[in-house]
Amino acid sequence: MATPTASWSMDSNTLCVLSSDGEEFQMITKMLGFYNWFKWAPKKNQLAFISGEGRFFVKNKNATVKDVPSASKPTNFTPSGFVDLDIEWLTEDEIIVARAKENTEWEEGPVPTMNTALYLINIRTGEQKQLTFPKKNGIDKAPEVLNSTITWLRQTPKENQYDVWMKTSLKGQEQLLLQDVDSSPIFFMEYN
Repeated sequence: MATPTASWSMDSNTLCVLSSDGEEFQMITKMLGFYNWFKWAPKKNQLAFISGEGRFFVKNKNATVKDVPSASKPTNFTPSGFVDLDIEWLTEDEIIVARAKENTEWEEGPVPTMNTALYLINIRTGEQKQLTFPKKNGIDKAPEVLNSTITWLRQTPKENQYDVWMKTSLKGQEQLLLQDVDSSPIFFMEYN
């Protein structure tokens, strides 16, 4: 992640890759400096990431996949009118994102909460479907996959507290794993 000055880096950083021998350098995209917003595919030279500039999550955040190294353009999988705010690989052809409706009307004042649900995207076919169904005004985010088991955070009514949910497979039922989990504190260095 190439980061410019402190204020500028809150709005835009450049995701880059460097070959293991240090011979090839490639700029991939402009994005925010969240290190969990880019992930390598399990078995291919593909990089999935949330592209888009601007420090606010209300618009211009897109789930994107790029073959590396390649001169071809990255493929954007976020439909018009939506934002994707987290990303994780499920298989070599499928990614999971936390998706919300885009808010193009907000300009100032308190930043609106983006109520996300998890979606599954097949990057080979382009098929997309909703995976989780939080209650109204709920937030499902931070998907993680380990041996086909999907876990994520679901925000509870208490601010900055979450429940950890899981599915042992795509067709499995949602199950509550841990209740009332605090979020980690945010330190300035997380933005760098």
